[in-house]
Amino acid sequence: MTKHLLLGQTLQFHANPLHDDWQNACTVDSAGGVLIEAGRITAAGSGADLRTAHPDATVTDYGQNLITAGFVDAHMHYPQTAMIASWGKQLIDWLNTYTFPEESRFGDKAYADMIAGRTMDLALAHGTTTLTSFCTIHPTSVDAYFEAAATRNMAVVGGKTCMDRNAPDTLRDTAQSAYDDSKALLEKWHGRGRATYAITPRFSPTSTPDQLNALGSLWSEHPDCLMQTHLSEQHDEIAWVKSLFPTARDYLDTYESHGLLGARGLYGHAIHLEPREIDRLADVGAALVHCPTSNTFIGSGLFDTFGLAARHIRTGLATDTGGGSSFSMLRTMAAAYEIGQLRGTALHPSQLMWLATEGSAQALHMSGQIGHLGAGAMADIIVLDLASTPAIAQRNARATDIWDALFPTIMMGDDRAIADVWVAGKPTA
Repeated sequence: MTKHLLLGQTLQFHANPLHDDWQNACTVDSAGGVLIEAGRITAAGSGADLRTAHPDATVTDYGQNLITAGFVDAHMHYPQTAMIASWGKQLIDWLNTYTFPEESRFGDKAYADMIAGRTMDLALAHGTTTLTSFCTIHPTSVDAYFEAAATRNMAVVGGKTCMDRNAPDTLRDTAQSAYDDSKALLEKWHGRGRATYAITPRFSPTSTPDQLNALGSLWSEHPDCLMQTHLSEQHDEIAWVKSLFPTARDYLDTYESHGLLGARGLYGHAIHLEPREIDRLADVGAALVHCPTSNTFIGSGLFDTFGLAARHIRTGLATDTGGGSSFSMLRTMAAAYEIGQLRGTALHPSQLMWLATEGSAQALHMSGQIGHLGAGAMADIIVLDLASTPAIAQRNARATDIWDALFPTIMMGDDRAIADVWVAGKPTA
């Protein structure tokens, strides 16, 4: 069996640094190694020890570059790739002006294939080895997404976005077709290769109670699937939900009362939560997904990372392309840091890296499989150049420890900082 040994600085997590002392939650080895066999990591530790124990391994020495788990983007919209960074709208106007016209194009399989492939390649170029995406109402968009991932052997989560009201005719389905299409697609894709299906109501305003009930029933029939949606992103949105569901206790109740609240649920944004909503999310073990570049770009608000972590609510990190303004998880970490600062709680570099890897994997119920630099995980690995630009290099030269060296790359890095990417044990370049 072919063995490959990667040498360099390595970053491994043993606990959640948002819950535990970050100094004890992770280990950085300045002369570490990662052994890959048959697409998986079989060992990670001292580079010298691994080299002695496996003299037959092919060696790639990355010097002072940092070897870490590949980034895991826990919430994005691949159909919005072509319209990323569209100017000047808040959520509802932004959907009507930019998102819905673009998503209407995805009934064309050739167009869906092109954008899906482009999205995967952009993600990999930025060090993201796992995507979690909303598709469109068109089954062709789902097929295009999973097919593009399969050709690259990427672990991905995705599903048909369901909407039967408050959307253009070209993007509306029905309660029955949402159920039927989603069932057929999950039976086709869920668990096939590295694909995971997520039942996907866009959000309560674009689904009637009948459709939410139908999707809740489907989830109860297939509880091993994930369910993804949006929650409490903007104040105007919350007021809209209240007008559409006047008897609901709060926004979360519009999902809960239709069978769409559970441990395998992913709730994007979740900025303006009520106390009852936080209690229920904690009770059921649901996951929230922090989308910081989107939240600032569209003017949504400030996610409470530390407050929700104190309730032990699982939290992932995401670009939310194309409401998010970057494909880079480095830029996403920088925005999470900035939002933390505005809330008076600065996140340490270890906490930011956790959110972008292990935290997102945990949200997706894939702990130990992806986003993890340890034995048994798939060898989805990235290598960070901590001096990738002149500005970063001159700051890095003054670093006093690994965190001081890494933080400039988090704050100023982009795809130039990605020195190498491995997916399932094979380099992508």
